Amino acid sequence: MAEKRVTLPIAGMHCVNCAANIQRNVGNLNGVSKIEVNFAVEQALIAFDPQKIALDNIISKIDELGFKVLKSGESEIERQEEIRNQTRKFVTGAIFALPLFFLSMARDFGLTGSWSHASWVNWLFFLLATPVQFYTGWDYYVGAFKSLKSKSANMDVLIASGSSVAYFYSIAIILFLLFSDYSTSNQHLYHVYFETSALIITLIKLGKLLEARTKGKTGAAIKKLMALQPNSANIIDGYGTSSQCEREVAISELCIDNIILIRPGERFPVDGIIIEGSSTVDESMLTGESIPIDKKIGDKVVSGTVNGHGLLKFRATHVGKDTALAQIIRLVEEAQGSKAPIQDLADSVAAIFVPSVIAIAFITFGIWWVTTGEFVLSMIRMVAVLVIACPCALGLATPTAIMAGTGKGAENGILFKRSEALEKAAKLKTIVLDKTGTITMGKPIVKDIILLNALDEFKQNSSKELLSEDELLIYAASVEKGSEHPIGKAIVNFAIEKRLALYEPVDFKAHAGMGVEATINEIRLRFGKPDWFDQEILFNQELFKANSLKSQELDLIELISNLQNKGRTVMVMATESAILGIISVADAIKPQSSQAIKELHNEEIKVVMLTGDNLNTAIAIANEVGIDKNNIVAQVKPEQKADKIRELKKEDGLIGMVGDGINDAPALAIADVGFAIGTGTDIAIEAGDIILSGGNLIGIPKAIGISRETLKTIRQNLFLAFIYNIVLIPIAAGVLAPFEIFPNFLRQLHPILAAVAMAASSISVVTNSLRLYRTKK
Repeated sequence: MAEKRVTLPIAGMHCVNCAANIQRNVGNLNGVSKIEVNFAVEQALIAFDPQKIALDNIISKIDELGFKVLKSGESEIERQEEIRNQTRKFVTGAIFALPLFFLSMARDFGLTGSWSHASWVNWLFFLLATPVQFYTGWDYYVGAFKSLKSKSANMDVLIASGSSVAYFYSIAIILFLLFSDYSTSNQHLYHVYFETSALIITLIKLGKLLEARTKGKTGAAIKKLMALQPNSANIIDGYGTSSQCEREVAISELCIDNIILIRPGERFPVDGIIIEGSSTVDESMLTGESIPIDKKIGDKVVSGTVNGHGLLKFRATHVGKDTALAQIIRLVEEAQGSKAPIQDLADSVAAIFVPSVIAIAFITFGIWWVTTGEFVLSMIRMVAVLVIACPCALGLATPTAIMAGTGKGAENGILFKRSEALEKAAKLKTIVLDKTGTITMGKPIVKDIILLNALDEFKQNSSKELLSEDELLIYAASVEKGSEHPIGKAIVNFAIEKRLALYEPVDFKAHAGMGVEATINEIRLRFGKPDWFDQEILFNQELFKANSLKSQELDLIELISNLQNKGRTVMVMATESAILGIISVADAIKPQSSQAIKELHNEEIKVVMLTGDNLNTAIAIANEVGIDKNNIVAQVKPEQKADKIRELKKEDGLIGMVGDGINDAPALAIADVGFAIGTGTDIAIEAGDIILSGGNLIGIPKAIGISRETLKTIRQNLFLAFIYNIVLIPIAAGVLAPFEIFPNFLRQLHPILAAVAMAASSISVVTNSLRLYRTKK
């Protein structure tokens, strides 16, 4: 049985160390080959062998670690419930912590009378602090217990231990005062720190609440995509019969071959093919292009797109998880859940972060107690170190930016299949473009039909010296009937449009990159590129100079060259020993190709054109779109494209290859980043790392621009996260204490300020990532 991949939404992760805990323990299970747990997205991508381990066993292991695997569709519900829960706990914490804080400060600054030093005041502080400690802060104790139980340490351990030190020290003080004589001369020794523990928990809870709300915004792209699908559809039962009737059904009830009615302004609920009516359709959700597309009978329509002015009926072809919209959502989710290589450094640091901070906190306490003899001062510094350390900022730095970047791409019809591709695309220096279907429309049309001397085989059945254009076209189209090549299809379609009767080819053979051959009316015919034919036969001027060219003093070589210089592909029709004539075709250039190539050049990216056409044809196309003729690789057979990419990688480093995702699959796989050109319904392209669903090249500079902005944001986030911890942990430990030049709040950082800074660090990272949605790329 093949390896199975699943994406599991997971609730209960509080920081990156929780994700690392799941990844380590589940990754060690026999049968699990790969696991990536993303704290920001709150999900795990797991690859496993079903013959060795069942999915239920994996889920049980995650539950055993203290986390909850959610069912499909529960993620957003769970997120909103978590926000409501956090809000309740924060409000409760604020109700108790704020009066506690103001009363404590008033006593410390002598703003109250002597009553404030009565023993009952400390007990009041205790009553105010306890609900905060064990209701608002209960999650941190549970998280710390589960983390320590699985032999790891996360953010909860730091918060629970830091606040507990202040809280239980204060309890020890009031118990001491209860059973001893109260000495007002030594009252400073009996200062309680209930307000410190309460404010630490309340402020960090506020930070986590804001972080959850802000983090939810980075996943806005997924929510927008999910909102595109309507909840119901109108189907027509008994379509085409006298008893046909319309009824409304839920989306989940739709089946393949259902006939669905779409009124003006409605969204298509599933993918299908129009069977009645015509209209325009807004496909901007797929392609990023705002111009509506004309649709008629036989055209494909895609779920989530919007019908224009017409009334349409269409037959469902893909429903449920197989629709284009469902696949887009899956691709975006997988990209957001995957880990970029740049995240490895943050993960490595996070793995040892909490144990290191705990060690630093105890060292801080020891040094200050030994050097000053002041227990309270040493304890305050230790608590400040425990509280200010923030592994969350490290864990959020990369995934939140990836979420925003991939979401921004989806809005523009750019689907990043893996976050690694998003990172690599930012570093590309060379882009290789396949010509047909990439730079051009991929739908060639017949331009020239030129007749040469008639041959003996055909003179037997014709009194004319030359075949007519229609006769030559009939033979060419008949040979190409068995071909799947775009040029062959163009010639067949042209003949059909002219309503010419074609022969059935016998013993058809295709020669990759060269042409095709078949037997027509017992005559063996070959139709393909000039290079395929024997040069001595092809260019024998005495035998095969065309009568129609004699007056122009042109030979066949010059004719072919002239046509190729115009950007046309020349195909020769011949028997095994002689020439019948030539047919040229041309492929129209996509409207935005020139603009896209210009933008790539502006970004100092080298553009290379890869084509199976001859050099003259390639140069003509290159001149039209602005590609340097020195950057043309022509006459490349399909099976040679991957080898050419390998050669270019040796010369130019990181290479991006752009192709149709099917014929170019090997080359796309070999390239560092494969861009697969799609057209709305081609979302399930397996080859390629980035899918351009708009079907044009303008998506390439957009994708690279988004990638560069994302990578820049990741670097900014990592800088903020690292510099925050590198600078503030030593300050909390008291390294500035000897230097009077610094203000007192820095020389002795209070744990409450440490809690504010800790909350602000995570929020700043997530907010910085959200800026990607405002980028113009």
